[in-house]
Amino acid sequence: QVQLVESGGGLVQAGGSLRLSCAASGSIFSINAMGWYRQAPGKQRELVAAITSGGTTNYLDSVKGRFTISRDNAKNTVNLQMNSLKPEDTAVYYCNAEIKRTGVSRVWNYWGQGTQVSVSS
Repeated sequence: QVQLVESGGGLVQAGGSLRLSCAASGSIFSINAMGWYRQAPGKQRELVAAITSGGTTNYLDSVKGRFTISRDNAKNTVNLQMNSLKPEDTAVYYCNAEIKRTGVSRVWNYWGQGTQVSVSS
């Protein structure tokens, strides 16, 4: 069994900052890419930022220069530092990880439960 547990969402004023954290636990052999997605009401879920096990990052154009993704491979955690937040960043943010479980040959995609980020104008 594998779990992704997120923390750090909340309400902030425009221009403020929040830091999201996600910890993976369970029978984990290895983790490939980890990332953060978001879904606003009435919109499709979109990739915000991703990071490979080697540290290569990828960002949604609208968050480049404001958000920073990082991970700790030893602790199986991924973080998203969000600065200069805008009202359009309001959404439920989901942690995602590509995980190979101990004793299982294939890689599975796992999701956290989601954490609400609300930015007021």
